[in-house]
Amino acid sequence: MSYIKLLRPKDWAKNLFLFIPLFFAGEFTDLGKISQILLGFIAFSAIASSIYILNDYRDIEDDRKHPVKCKRPLASGAVSKPSALVIAAILIVGGFLLAWQIRDKFLFVLAIYFLINLGYSFGLKSVAILDIILLAIGFVLRVKAGSVIAYIPLSEWIIIMVFLLALFMAIGKRRDDVILKLSSGVDMRKSIKGYNLELLNVLLALICAVIIVSYFMYTMSPETMARLGTHRLYYTCLFVMAGIMRYLQIIFVMADSGSPTKILYRDRFIQIVLVLWVASFVAILYLKNDTFFK
Repeated sequence: MSYIKLLRPKDWAKNLFLFIPLFFAGEFTDLGKISQILLGFIAFSAIASSIYILNDYRDIEDDRKHPVKCKRPLASGAVSKPSALVIAAILIVGGFLLAWQIRDKFLFVLAIYFLINLGYSFGLKSVAILDIILLAIGFVLRVKAGSVIAYIPLSEWIIIMVFLLALFMAIGKRRDDVILKLSSGVDMRKSIKGYNLELLNVLLALICAVIIVSYFMYTMSPETMARLGTHRLYYTCLFVMAGIMRYLQIIFVMADSGSPTKILYRDRFIQIVLVLWVASFVAILYLKNDTFFK
């Protein structure tokens, strides 16, 4: 069980971003492309897990000070350092070999992701602001990986929105770290010295506003309408706004954890809004029936 936890399978959900190009292109029924992206998902998860292991290896002492991260396999001593490094090496070799079998351009994107995250784990994460930008770029690379596997060109709107959403999530994580620092008096990561609640609250409000405006502009863009063959995507804006407002309510009114991932796993309101957003998008994009929408 400790070896499974070492791989952080819960974080593999982030690699579902590989499917975004297929979904937004209206080609989610193409089983051939889905199967290829599934293989890409496996390769990306292997490389991501190798990065998690190397990151945990570097942060053993810091993780032992953290109320939650102290339970990680390396920090707790459940997995030895040599064993962790061997597993990381196997994942790196296996992930890149599978990526090479899928497509050379996918291998290139995956290599960029690996190098950026390697730099992040070995020092760049200590630089405030740069750390959250690099995390956001990682999500953009996931979407790019899905696009090259499925031979689907990405619109600038998708890239912008994914980057903003990932930045939003990264800021939420940093806010969570700052709250832990205020309650425990211990810096959970070096970059926290460059943040405080006031700055992060302002950044959250700023990014939320930009996300909403960008999504509205995406749904009403003539290019989007022409490419997807519908002008009704703006109906889905309701769910985007509801989800963001609910998140802000949770952290500012309920004073709950600022981590978007934790909130997503436990808040029923946001889960329902997310399901309704997906359902409305599918209905508009895949069930194009003028009579139905009149």
